[in-house]
Amino acid sequence: MSSRELSPDVSAGQVAPLDDIDLKLIEELTRDGRVSMRTLAERVHISRAGCYTRVERLQREGIITGYTAVIDSRRLGQSVSAHVYLKISQHSWKDLREVLREMPEVEHGYLISGENDLVLFVRTRDAASLRDLVLDKLQKMDDVLSTHTVLVFDEL
Repeated sequence: MSSRELSPDVSAGQVAPLDDIDLKLIEELTRDGRVSMRTLAERVHISRAGCYTRVERLQREGIITGYTAVIDSRRLGQSVSAHVYLKISQHSWKDLREVLREMPEVEHGYLISGENDLVLFVRTRDAASLRDLVLDKLQKMDDVLSTHTVLVFDEL
């Protein structure tokens, strides 16, 4: 049986190795976080008690950090998606991170390497809302030096 060890997280300490069953559990829960323990155990071919024990361990060790609903943003009226790349002032990303987390249009954000410093995945109602987000909110932030916006035509 093969195992894969996660890189240790300095803030959380060492993480126990994950075996193939753990990886299958994670895969199934990623596909459907609402699956019952009974069905999950059947899909992975382990006992229900073993399934409970393993999922609880994955949660306790911070590998599974929560469960969420997958939303069709278009049905919520958010029909425009884009990646917005930001160049920012040195050492400002921690402060910007807090401000960006509060923006409802920002779904994900990443500190990245390369020409830009941050990339945001944003969703807005329409092109005018995207324009307002980029020009009136993001570009007016003191620590944002420049932006580059890439529209998303469709999601896989």
